[in-house]
Amino acid sequence: MTYHEQQDLQPFHLYFVYKRTSTNTDDYQGTFHAHQGVEILIVHEGKGTLIIDQNSYEIKPGMICIFQPYQLHHIQIEINEDVPFVRSIVHYEPSIFKAYFDKWPILQSFFNHIHGGNSASPRWYEQQDLQSLIALLKDLDEALATLLKNDFMEEVSLFLIMFLRALKPLWDIQQKPTSMEQLLRKPHQAERIMEWLQLHYKEPLRLDQMSKDLHLSPHHLSHLFKECTGSSISDYLTVKRMQEAVHLLTSSKYTVSHIAEEVGITNCSHFCKLFKTHFGTTPNQFRKQWHMHH
Repeated sequence: MTYHEQQDLQPFHLYFVYKRTSTNTDDYQGTFHAHQGVEILIVHEGKGTLIIDQNSYEIKPGMICIFQPYQLHHIQIEINEDVPFVRSIVHYEPSIFKAYFDKWPILQSFFNHIHGGNSASPRWYEQQDLQSLIALLKDLDEALATLLKNDFMEEVSLFLIMFLRALKPLWDIQQKPTSMEQLLRKPHQAERIMEWLQLHYKEPLRLDQMSKDLHLSPHHLSHLFKECTGSSISDYLTVKRMQEAVHLLTSSKYTVSHIAEEVGITNCSHFCKLFKTHFGTTPNQFRKQWHMHH
């Protein structure tokens, strides 16, 4: 269940795909993961479930979702021949583009809020008002095919400014309480399990205690979580711990052994091996690379 490709610390500017299509489950097998930088997802076609911050939401055409840096999330798609999953993605590193917004304080505030602020919801639906965004995505997709390397930064920075300028009115509308969608209630028990893990991830995993606290049998816990999320409880807990480890490595001066204990892994050697399995590098190397590029 590695996801170090999603968490690559090599410097990147902007990752972009326009209307990428998946038509079977082998093409798209989501799992719990997180990203360096900000990811903006626009769903053109498809249906399924998004799980983020211990809540679940319906995925449907017209959905826009913003994932903040290292925000753990999972996308479960119901793919078949008649209903493909078609999406566009804008994924960028905020620190690279921050200076480009200095001359526009209102837009700069929005830019800063996207990657560092709190929002009413990580996703919203705007099925009637996406044409301006889609036009910008299409233009960039066509431009990148013939773009010279020396012109890349100018082109993508101008795109991001125009894209966020077009996105802001939709964001302002969705922040109003009247536009909030209801949570899907099907995975409600899985949400309770994730909330429990959020409170207890620093402790050794004890299914018996979780079972007692949540009033569900251990077998039912495991089966229900797997059915709702596509992931086992232990795999989810490992990713959660790795997410917290990244946060501590990049925001504190704690030693690696102290961080291992902070995220619930008492054996530092095991923590380092687990971390390298997920990220392709040791915790110390990860920290050094991070500080080199930030």
